This record gives sequence, C-alpha cells and structure tokens, in this order.
Amino acid sequence: MTAEAALVHERIIQDPAIMVGKPVVKGTRIPVERVLAHLAHTPDLNDLFEAYPELTLEDVRACLEVGRVAVADQFAHNGGVAPSSETASQA
Repeated sequence: MTAEAALVHERIIQDPAIMVGKPVVKGTRIPVERVLAHLAHTPDLNDLFEAYPELTLEDVRACLEVGRVAVADQFAHNGGVAPSSETASQA
C-alpha cells in the first residue's frame, strides 16, 4: 500500500449511515466533496480551517488524494479523453 493510499484509508471513510454513504473525513460529517469544492472556490487553507476547524492538514491531503484518484479513474475509463461537463453530468 502506498503512503497516499494509507493516508486515505486512515482518514476517509464511507458508511451508508453517514451522509448517505458519501466519502467523509473520519470522525466528522464533512464530505470529501465539500472540502474539494471549498478549495476550488477559495484555495486558501487558512480559510478552509477557519470554516472547518476540526480538519487537519493530513485530512485535506487525504481529500486531495481521493480527488486525484477519481480524476485519474474517470480519465482512464474514457479512453484517455477528459470527460466534458455534459458527459460527467450524465454519468
């Protein structure tokens, strides 16, 4: 297991009883998706930690790794072509 995979395994969970099964930061109800959206809108860690003081830098790194893997998987499943926003919304 790579260090990145171990970090995700240690810090991100998926449980149908928590946030309808979305991946969340372990010990919180903060979805990975929300962390990534916050950083996409305001790429400032201080702002993120002010909004979600329970997060750690390692939590954020794990969220970014989940996003990286999701993009890589999506790209690979589309024959090496990045999905358009139309294609992604239909998936």
